[in-house]
Amino acid sequence: MTVDDGASATVLRGRVVAPDAVLEDGVVEVAGDRIVAVRTPSPADPAPTGDWLLPGLVDVHNHGGGGASFTAADPEQVAVAAAHHLAHGTTSVLASAVTDAPARMLRVVATLADAVDAGLLAGIHVEGPFLAEACRGAQDAAYLLPPDPALAAELVAAGRGHVRVMTIAAELPGAEAVAEVLAASGVVAALGHTAADAATARAFLAAGRAPLVTHLFNGMPAVHHRSPGPAMAALAAAAGGLTSVELVADGVHLDDETVRAVLDIAGEQSVLVTDAMAAAGMADGEYELGPQRVEVRGGVARIAGGGAIAGGTSRLLDQVRRHAAAGLPLVRLVRAAATRPAAVVGLSDVGALAPGLRADLVVAGADLRPLRVLRAGRWVDERVGA
Repeated sequence: MTVDDGASATVLRGRVVAPDAVLEDGVVEVAGDRIVAVRTPSPADPAPTGDWLLPGLVDVHNHGGGGASFTAADPEQVAVAAAHHLAHGTTSVLASAVTDAPARMLRVVATLADAVDAGLLAGIHVEGPFLAEACRGAQDAAYLLPPDPALAAELVAAGRGHVRVMTIAAELPGAEAVAEVLAASGVVAALGHTAADAATARAFLAAGRAPLVTHLFNGMPAVHHRSPGPAMAALAAAAGGLTSVELVADGVHLDDETVRAVLDIAGEQSVLVTDAMAAAGMADGEYELGPQRVEVRGGVARIAGGGAIAGGTSRLLDQVRRHAAAGLPLVRLVRAAATRPAAVVGLSDVGALAPGLRADLVVAGADLRPLRVLRAGRWVDERVGA
């Protein structure tokens, strides 16, 4: 990931997606690595443009991209994947580990922690191994384990303060003890890959044990009116402000109407994520997701042999563009793709275009395709248009 130093002060003009409204002709002023003003134009400002100015997006569930994986314990792959998403507008990424043998998971987490220290990543999400076998999705059943507070503490320690989220299944014996370990370490427990009934999930969420739900509807039983399961409990909890819900809004994991309905119900508690894997932004072919082989056909990733969906192939801005084109308000989408995810994982200085926050910004064309990306006040040196 390389950026140019740029000037110490930058003034950008365009259609600004501010926290509460779109400024059809607005200015974002940057000094150093901070936003210092979001305002209406003055005569001294640059000429108006039709470009969109969006905050840098925040993806809290991401396994890789650009042909590289965050799950390989390989620093070079981590750098390639992070750079790919950065160039496409995601300026803060939580790299997601997957279920694997404990020793390998510890190596992956330690490698990702190095990347956080280097400024490539914003944190780490550990997805597994304390997940329900019946709802494992693309997680390898051979490595699933009962919730173990000692192993959870080891994984957190391997992250050296950079683990921000761990996904667990609420119904498994020991899940509450793991959630307590995570809370004591400042790690968000996320309810996911769970076969819990609605009452169990509701109690887990109501107790504040899971401020986040991992990819709502995916990795959990289908909703039935006589068997609502964890998805309905999560929706109710989100509507009441008790949790936030992830949505993989790529048209593969969820139907677009489902995304629209959840945004209506959960409102500000909605979090768009990619669940991206190495094939994000790449051609169809064969890839890896942790210990699993993955085949991508028609842009859909599945475990080799026609198995479960194995992560996504979109970038976060792709999802924003998709749903904006379908008529959803851009301010609402940006809150779900930047503001809320930043808040739920404790990234307090990113997620919006507002004075005092880090100068993370995406310049996009009228079609919401990325043109340039600013991170911490410096331009990423790769121009993209795909």
